Amino acid sequence: MIVRAAFLDRDGVINLDRAYVHKREDFEWVPGAVEALRILHEARFALVIVTNQSGIGRGYYTEDDFHKLNDWMTAELARAGAPVADVRFCPHHPVNAIDRYRCECTCRKPLPGMILDSAKALGIDLSRSILFGDKQRDCVSGLRAGLPECVLLGTDGKEVPAPVPEATRVERDLLTAVKSDWFREFAAG
Repeated sequence: MIVRAAFLDRDGVINLDRAYVHKREDFEWVPGAVEALRILHEARFALVIVTNQSGIGRGYYTEDDFHKLNDWMTAELARAGAPVADVRFCPHHPVNAIDRYRCECTCRKPLPGMILDSAKALGIDLSRSILFGDKQRDCVSGLRAGLPECVLLGTDGKEVPAPVPEATRVERDLLTAVKSDWFREFAAG
Protein backbone atom coordinates (compact mmCIF):
# COMPACT_ATOMS: atom_id res chain seq x y z
CA MET A 1 0.00 0.00 0.00
CA ILE A 2 1.32 3.43 -0.93
CA VAL A 3 1.08 5.91 1.90
CA ARG A 4 0.71 9.62 1.33
CA ALA A 5 1.31 12.17 4.05
CA ALA A 6 0.48 15.65 5.16
CA PHE A 7 3.69 17.07 6.63
CA LEU A 8 2.93 19.83 9.11
CA ASP A 9 4.98 22.36 10.97
CA ARG A 10 3.90 22.60 14.61
CA ASP A 11 4.34 26.10 16.07
CA GLY A 12 2.12 28.57 14.22
CA VAL A 13 0.25 25.84 12.29
CA ILE A 14 -1.05 23.45 14.96
CA ASN A 15 -0.48 25.53 18.08
CA LEU A 16 -0.11 29.25 18.59
CA ASP A 17 3.52 30.27 18.18
CA ARG A 18 4.50 31.73 21.52
CA ALA A 19 8.23 31.16 21.10
CA TYR A 20 9.67 27.93 22.44
CA VAL A 21 6.41 26.31 23.55
CA HIS A 22 7.35 23.30 25.67
CA LYS A 23 4.78 23.17 28.49
CA ARG A 24 1.19 22.03 28.29
CA GLU A 25 -0.05 25.20 29.99
CA ASP A 26 1.56 27.31 27.23
CA PHE A 27 0.13 25.21 24.39
CA GLU A 28 -2.98 26.60 22.69
CA TRP A 29 -4.44 25.16 19.49
CA VAL A 30 -4.64 27.37 16.42
CA PRO A 31 -8.39 27.80 15.85
CA GLY A 32 -9.63 25.09 13.48
CA ALA A 33 -6.38 23.10 13.50
CA VAL A 34 -7.76 20.00 15.20
CA GLU A 35 -10.72 19.84 12.80
CA ALA A 36 -8.35 20.32 9.86
CA LEU A 37 -6.12 17.48 11.03
CA ARG A 38 -9.17 15.22 11.35
CA ILE A 39 -10.16 16.14 7.77
CA LEU A 40 -6.65 15.30 6.56
CA HIS A 41 -6.75 11.96 8.34
CA GLU A 42 -10.20 11.16 6.90
CA ALA A 43 -8.81 11.98 3.44
CA ARG A 44 -6.26 9.20 4.09
CA PHE A 45 -3.19 11.34 4.67
CA ALA A 46 -0.75 10.12 7.30
CA LEU A 47 -0.21 13.05 9.68
CA VAL A 48 3.49 13.81 10.14
CA ILE A 49 4.71 16.71 12.25
CA VAL A 50 8.12 18.12 11.31
CA THR A 51 9.30 20.81 13.69
CA ASN A 52 12.49 22.73 14.38
CA GLN A 53 12.98 22.83 18.15
CA SER A 54 16.12 24.90 18.66
CA GLY A 55 14.90 25.72 22.18
CA ILE A 56 16.31 22.32 23.14
CA GLY A 57 19.69 23.14 21.64
CA ARG A 58 19.67 26.57 23.26
CA GLY A 59 19.08 24.96 26.67
CA TYR A 60 15.62 26.51 27.20
CA TYR A 61 14.03 23.10 27.72
CA THR A 62 15.00 19.44 27.41
CA GLU A 63 14.21 16.69 24.94
CA ASP A 64 12.19 15.08 27.75
CA ASP A 65 10.11 18.29 28.06
CA PHE A 66 9.47 18.16 24.31
CA HIS A 67 8.43 14.50 24.43
CA LYS A 68 6.06 15.06 27.36
CA LEU A 69 4.26 17.85 25.50
CA ASN A 70 4.31 15.84 22.29
CA ASP A 71 2.80 12.79 24.00
CA TRP A 72 -0.03 14.92 25.39
CA MET A 73 -0.63 16.67 22.04
CA THR A 74 -0.70 13.44 20.01
CA ALA A 75 -3.03 11.79 22.56
CA GLU A 76 -5.43 14.75 22.29
CA LEU A 77 -5.33 14.55 18.49
CA ALA A 78 -5.95 10.79 18.53
CA ARG A 79 -9.00 11.33 20.76
CA ALA A 80 -10.23 13.93 18.25
CA GLY A 81 -9.98 11.48 15.34
CA ALA A 82 -6.67 12.80 14.01
CA PRO A 83 -4.00 10.26 14.96
CA VAL A 84 -0.45 11.38 14.26
CA ALA A 85 1.66 8.82 12.38
CA ASP A 86 5.04 10.37 13.15
CA VAL A 87 6.71 13.36 14.78
CA ARG A 88 10.18 14.45 13.75
CA PHE A 89 12.02 17.26 15.47
CA CYS A 90 15.34 18.99 15.07
CA PRO A 91 16.99 20.24 18.28
CA HIS A 92 20.10 21.52 16.47
CA HIS A 93 21.30 24.97 15.58
CA PRO A 94 24.56 25.72 13.77
CA VAL A 95 25.43 28.72 15.99
CA ASN A 96 23.03 29.33 18.87
CA ALA A 97 23.18 25.99 20.65
CA ILE A 98 25.06 24.28 23.40
CA ASP A 99 27.23 21.17 23.41
CA ARG A 100 26.11 18.36 21.10
CA TYR A 101 23.27 20.43 19.67
CA ARG A 102 25.58 22.97 18.00
CA CYS A 103 26.15 21.46 14.59
CA GLU A 104 25.34 21.56 10.91
CA CYS A 105 22.74 18.83 10.46
CA THR A 106 20.53 17.55 7.66
CA CYS A 107 17.29 17.79 9.62
CA ARG A 108 16.92 21.49 10.45
CA LYS A 109 14.47 23.13 8.06
CA PRO A 110 14.97 24.41 5.39
CA LEU A 111 16.83 21.12 4.85
CA PRO A 112 14.59 18.14 4.06
CA GLY A 113 16.02 15.58 6.50
CA MET A 114 12.97 15.22 8.76
CA ILE A 115 10.65 14.73 5.78
CA LEU A 116 12.97 12.25 4.07
CA ASP A 117 13.56 10.25 7.27
CA SER A 118 9.84 9.98 7.99
CA ALA A 119 9.08 9.07 4.38
CA LYS A 120 11.62 6.27 4.51
CA ALA A 121 10.38 4.97 7.87
CA LEU A 122 6.69 5.00 6.91
CA GLY A 123 6.94 4.15 3.20
CA ILE A 124 5.48 7.50 2.17
CA ASP A 125 5.05 8.38 -1.49
CA LEU A 126 6.39 11.94 -1.52
CA SER A 127 4.99 12.58 -5.01
CA ARG A 128 1.45 12.30 -3.55
CA SER A 129 2.13 14.17 -0.32
CA ILE A 130 1.77 17.76 0.85
CA LEU A 131 3.37 20.16 3.33
CA PHE A 132 1.73 22.87 5.43
CA GLY A 133 3.94 25.43 7.15
CA ASP A 134 3.94 29.05 8.22
CA LYS A 135 7.53 29.95 7.31
CA GLN A 136 9.34 30.11 4.00
CA ARG A 137 11.85 27.56 5.33
CA ASP A 138 9.01 25.03 5.70
CA CYS A 139 8.17 25.34 2.01
CA VAL A 140 11.86 25.18 1.01
CA SER A 141 12.16 21.96 2.99
CA GLY A 142 9.13 20.49 1.25
CA LEU A 143 10.39 21.42 -2.21
CA ARG A 144 13.81 19.96 -1.46
CA ALA A 145 12.10 16.71 -0.43
CA GLY A 146 10.22 16.61 -3.74
CA LEU A 147 6.71 17.39 -2.49
CA PRO A 148 4.36 18.65 -5.25
CA GLU A 149 2.39 20.96 -2.89
CA CYS A 150 3.92 23.22 -0.25
CA VAL A 151 1.31 25.44 1.33
CA LEU A 152 2.29 28.58 3.22
CA LEU A 153 -0.16 29.42 5.99
CA GLY A 154 -0.55 32.53 8.08
CA THR A 155 1.20 32.16 11.44
CA ASP A 156 -1.45 31.31 14.07
CA GLY A 157 -4.05 31.55 11.28
CA LYS A 158 -4.27 35.30 11.66
CA GLU A 159 -3.89 36.47 8.07
CA VAL A 160 -3.06 35.30 4.59
CA PRO A 161 0.72 35.50 4.23
CA ALA A 162 2.55 37.20 1.39
CA PRO A 163 3.42 34.67 -1.32
CA VAL A 164 6.95 33.29 -1.50
CA PRO A 165 8.46 31.55 -4.54
CA GLU A 166 8.73 28.20 -2.74
CA ALA A 167 5.04 28.02 -1.84
CA THR A 168 2.65 26.45 -4.32
CA ARG A 169 -0.29 27.98 -2.41
CA VAL A 170 -0.97 30.48 0.36
CA GLU A 171 -3.89 30.22 2.77
CA ARG A 172 -4.92 31.95 5.97
CA ASP A 173 -4.95 28.78 8.08
CA LEU A 174 -4.94 25.00 7.91
CA LEU A 175 -8.72 24.60 8.11
CA THR A 176 -9.29 27.02 5.22
CA ALA A 177 -6.68 25.12 3.20
CA VAL A 178 -8.16 21.66 3.69
CA LYS A 179 -11.71 22.87 2.97
CA SER A 180 -10.68 24.46 -0.34
CA ASP A 181 -11.56 23.15 -3.79
CA TRP A 182 -7.90 22.80 -4.78
CA PHE A 183 -7.23 20.58 -1.76
CA ARG A 184 -10.24 18.36 -2.43
CA GLU A 185 -8.96 17.96 -5.99
CA PHE A 186 -5.43 17.17 -4.76
CA ALA A 187 -6.75 14.66 -2.21
CA ALA A 188 -8.87 12.92 -4.86
CA GLY A 189 -5.88 12.48 -7.19
